[in-house]
Amino acid sequence: MPLWTVLVPLVAAGLLGVSSMLGASVGMLALFGGALMLSVLAAVHHAEVIAHKVGEPLGTLVLALAVTVIEVALIVSIMMAGGAKSAAVPRDTVYAAIMIICTGVLGLCVLIGAVRHRVQTFRVAGANAGLSALMALATLSLVLPSFTTSTREGTYSPAQLVFAGVASLVLWLVFIFVQTVRHRDYFLPEEEASNEHVHAAPPGTWQALASLSLLLVALVAVVGLAKLLSPAIEQAVSEAGAPKAVIGVVIALLVLLPETVAAIRAAHANRLQTSLNLAIGSALASIGLTIPAVAVVSVWLDLPLQLGIVGKDLVLLLLTFAIAIVTLGHGRTTVMQGAVHLVIFAAFLFLTLVP
Repeated sequence: MPLWTVLVPLVAAGLLGVSSMLGASVGMLALFGGALMLSVLAAVHHAEVIAHKVGEPLGTLVLALAVTVIEVALIVSIMMAGGAKSAAVPRDTVYAAIMIICTGVLGLCVLIGAVRHRVQTFRVAGANAGLSALMALATLSLVLPSFTTSTREGTYSPAQLVFAGVASLVLWLVFIFVQTVRHRDYFLPEEEASNEHVHAAPPGTWQALASLSLLLVALVAVVGLAKLLSPAIEQAVSEAGAPKAVIGVVIALLVLLPETVAAIRAAHANRLQTSLNLAIGSALASIGLTIPAVAVVSVWLDLPLQLGIVGKDLVLLLLTFAIAIVTLGHGRTTVMQGAVHLVIFAAFLFLTLVP
């Protein structure tokens, strides 16, 4: 285990612990930003060690689940602290995560993999299973609240919110069962003779446990430092005159960095199936765990919750799913599909800045 992968998470966690005493000067913010980026690289390293120990698709599930659990804790804490002012935080976070993963991450993986390997293949059955579940979850959580009539537009009644939360959790659990037990072979990458990662000796049990511990420390540091940097980001966005939605996108980009780097590295190594497992699994976990958690908090503490998306966001979401159906429907990807996804991602970012 490289020494830097041990020291970086511990130092970053230490910086996070004493951040209140270090102040918020420009130099300190730059230090926190550097620690965050290095923590991302350390998290990816430890996630790959664990993935090689437990094998696919459990390996990709470890990173996706760890990041999502911490992300959910962050969203719930913001909801409880902000009250009515934070009613749209879960919606903005989930929507941004879906768009970033399904256009930006997926597009980069396909494009980089195609540039290096011309054509890459994956298992259609596994990709379609994840995509269909993601489309259903996104519709229940982000689209339907804008069309129900029991409450004002964009919101669910308590009964509807409980139903949406239970349905999201059940569908996510069924997908995990299918991915890891029932049809595990649908999500296994095709082994290539040139793939050193596949044929290298797996790490020992103690090394894997150490990597798991350091992965959790690194992810806590990533999310904590992202939250610490958010006021400075918010101030910069405000001074630039940009919409408040930009803040949510920036935070989502920071939180999703470990999964993004891991997915891109896998695509570069001609393991597109691993990239898809990471991307689609992360998007599913983002909804399947976030919506039930915020539903419980909203109903229990009687906090307002704005879930429905409208206008350009709804159009972009539908376009993203339509293109994803085409991309994932044939089991082969080229540069063209990657370019299309990245153009939609650029449109998402541009229209967030210029709504």
